Amino acid sequence: MKKGIHPEKYRLVVFKDISCDYSFLTRSTVETREKVLWEDGNEYPLVKLEISNMSHPYYTGKMKLVDTAGRVDKFKNRLAKKQAVKQ
Repeated sequence: MKKGIHPEKYRLVVFKDISCDYSFLTRSTVETREKVLWEDGNEYPLVKLEISNMSHPYYTGKMKLVDTAGRVDKFKNRLAKKQAVKQ
């Protein structure tokens, strides 16, 4: 491994999946402004995630769509219009 290319400022950070309210504590170098009180009584930096292994369909086996930008709805609307034109 090359020396001097890896960050040295690792710290404990809480990552929270906002779609299923699941949180986990791990080490990271990510910068964040929010903080949260963890189960051990200490306060840690908080990073909010839209999806994690607890809400991702591949890991859960459930086909749950998490679409914050509305891309799936736009696609379904375009598909419905094309199918209506064909009929």
